[in-house]
Amino acid sequence: MNIGADRVSQINLSQVRKMFEQASPTAINLALGEPDFDTPKHILESLTNALNDNRTHYSQNKGEPVLRESIAKKLDNDNNIDVSSDDIIVTVGASEALYSSIQALVNPGDDVLIPDPGFLSYAECVRLAGANSVPVKSSRDNEFKTTVEDVQNALTAETKAIVINSPCNPTGAVMEKEDIKAISDLATDEEFIVLSDEIYEKIIYDKKHYSFQSFTDNAVTINGFSKAYAMTGLRVGYCASSPEIIDEILKVHQYNVACIDTATQIACNTALNSSQDCVYQMTCEFKKRRDLVVNSLNDMGLDCVMPDGAFYVFFHADNPEEFVKKAVKEDVILVPGGAFGEEGKEFIRLSYAQSYDNLEEAMRRLERIA
Repeated sequence: MNIGADRVSQINLSQVRKMFEQASPTAINLALGEPDFDTPKHILESLTNALNDNRTHYSQNKGEPVLRESIAKKLDNDNNIDVSSDDIIVTVGASEALYSSIQALVNPGDDVLIPDPGFLSYAECVRLAGANSVPVKSSRDNEFKTTVEDVQNALTAETKAIVINSPCNPTGAVMEKEDIKAISDLATDEEFIVLSDEIYEKIIYDKKHYSFQSFTDNAVTINGFSKAYAMTGLRVGYCASSPEIIDEILKVHQYNVACIDTATQIACNTALNSSQDCVYQMTCEFKKRRDLVVNSLNDMGLDCVMPDGAFYVFFHADNPEEFVKKAVKEDVILVPGGAFGEEGKEFIRLSYAQSYDNLEEAMRRLERIA
């Protein structure tokens, strides 16, 4: 008897989580993309107050109106995206926003373009929808930034959507405004949908973030609170798009999760409407860590691009799988780049979402095997 559904039997469990679970208690874990900072106190206080006020009942399917109003205001002010609160769905993290969007908008047999290298859940979400993943290859020569030419080279007659991620996991690449605008124009002309994963939007260094939805109506903006506010375990994300698209996504969201917990939405509203100094301070600290890691790896002779955003470096190794095994023996956990696509097979992803002291120690350990 075949227990699992055919579409699920083909799904691979996360290699990132596999590496995470292999870590010994003494290991320095540079595999998981989770900020090591505590959730800011004013956000936790807001959550506590909401619980004390018995905000423990259902919210609207799309989310608490006050939070959706704040998200709409944020999208207008920060991203030049003009949407109403009705054009927003609050989701169980950005992950659910992505999954629900693909399930709602993609048919079996459609082609969906995904970044290569790119976050490993993209291909699996596409496969669960019965669609085909088509890689959009970016190269070390262009610092792994996706260009409009990369997308044009991957485009097929059956392309229904593209998943795109800037700043990018696993490379930390931040796309140029010219390419974002050109790909948006291409989406309008060729009538495909851009699913724009912008979860690392606030963690960006010396550059400016641009959103596809500011240039085309054929876009879904996906974002959340996990990375910028160190709220990974509270699981709040959102998606925004045109009314026609949002109505389709709502159907999947409604019958999948109904709504997310109300008290956490109140805390997220506080996060958006309070001082953003906590975000700025975390980003400044990430930049210091980035510089330490990139300079250390390059000094070891391990070629490493200086990333413009997120909290990952993607460095070259002659034998990544062997290097990762040796690193485990030194109590440092890394992820082989092949987990993120064919273009990542000669690379390794390192997350610098660890303390500066831990990163210094990790670099000393890696130096012994470089």
